[in-house]
Order: sequence, then structure tokens, then C-alpha cells
Amino acid sequence: MWYMNLRKATRKEFPMSQLIACKNVNGIVLATDGKAVDFDPSGEMIELKVDRLVQISQHTAILTGGAADGVEMCHSLRNFLKEEGLDDIQEVYGASLPFLSTEFERFMRKRCEILPVDPIHHVYFVLAGYTAKDPQHPFHLHLLWTKKKLPQLDGDEISFAYTAPRIMGLEYKLNQLCRENAPLDHILPEIKKGMEKLEKTQEEIGPPFSYAFITKSGFLKVE
Repeated sequence: MWYMNLRKATRKEFPMSQLIACKNVNGIVLATDGKAVDFDPSGEMIELKVDRLVQISQHTAILTGGAADGVEMCHSLRNFLKEEGLDDIQEVYGASLPFLSTEFERFMRKRCEILPVDPIHHVYFVLAGYTAKDPQHPFHLHLLWTKKKLPQLDGDEISFAYTAPRIMGLEYKLNQLCRENAPLDHILPEIKKGMEKLEKTQEEIGPPFSYAFITKSGFLKVE
């Protein structure tokens, strides 16, 4: 069965969406584009505009890449976390992985009844947030993806910076800035510059672009 190694995947291998996330002691910066594709009932591909950055609690948020259906899964997760009263990223991660795994399996079963498995059906997530329980490392990033096989989701922690698909030059720059604990508003222009370059060179990347910070004060969407 088809799956993709997101740790190595390039845009040529998987030309859908762009997620960017990084963290340091000051907080987290998140970014994504809003262009997506889907299939209509007749099986024809159609272009959509979506917001792939979803706040799921006061101190947590999630990015979703791949199929546009991931956005609906994120909204379902937000409702679930609200019902459970979860906000700390450690607790949110523990609850999100099994919840999204179930949602993803349901999505795959539904899609595969109509169309054969294709890379366009792939969905992956970057979960981000703050915990007061770990003063030395209060900000956490987790990649949720089909590490082993479809439709199983696995989680990996992100050290400093991550892009999906991979943009190694930008990741290197963001890693440097995060290791230096640069202010978040100094990191954001580098990310925007990278997005603007992608928009000019990759036709599958486009607005609406979404950017946000997560700090000890909570989630903040920024322009």
C-alpha cells in the first residue's frame, strides 16, 4: 500500500500545500498556504481555498497538509478537545493521535470506496502548543503522519524547525534562528519570504496564507 516518507519528501514527489513550523524558548511560529485540490462526485479534480491553520485550544493549534479533508478533521479535533477540557500540549498530543487516527481511517475507507488510493488522499498534521508542566521545554511541535503504512498515523517530535514538503534551505535558516532564540517577529519575515518565493515558483502554492504565534499567553493569528 502507498505511503510517503515525510521526513524526505520533496515537492516533486508530493505537490500539495506547504506547512512551516518552528519553535524556540520564545514560542512557536506556524505558517501555511491555502490552496488545495479535491475531487467532485464525478471524479474530476477541482481547486479549493482552505485555511489549513486551525486553533484547537487556547494554547494549541494544528496545521494540516495534503487532502483538504484534513481541515474538517482538525475542526472535529477542536470540538473533541473542548468537550474534554484539554489545553496543555502534552495532554492534547496524547488525545489527538488516536482521535486523528480514527478520523483518518474513516476518511480513507470512505474515499477508497470511490477512488483508488492515490498520493492526493494523503493527510498529515503538525501539532503545536505550550505546556506549563515542562519549564525547560515549554513549547512542543509534533509531526503526525503515516510513518509505517496507510491509514495508521504515527507521531514524531520536531526539534526546532520543519517544513512539509521539505525546503532544506529555509529549514536550515529557521534552525539557526531558533537555536539563537531569535524573537518570533524576527523569524516571521523569513518564513513569509520563503512563502512568497514558493508562490512565484510553484503553481500549486497560493493564498490565502495563514500565520500564527503560540506563546505562554496563548495562540495569536498574525498578518
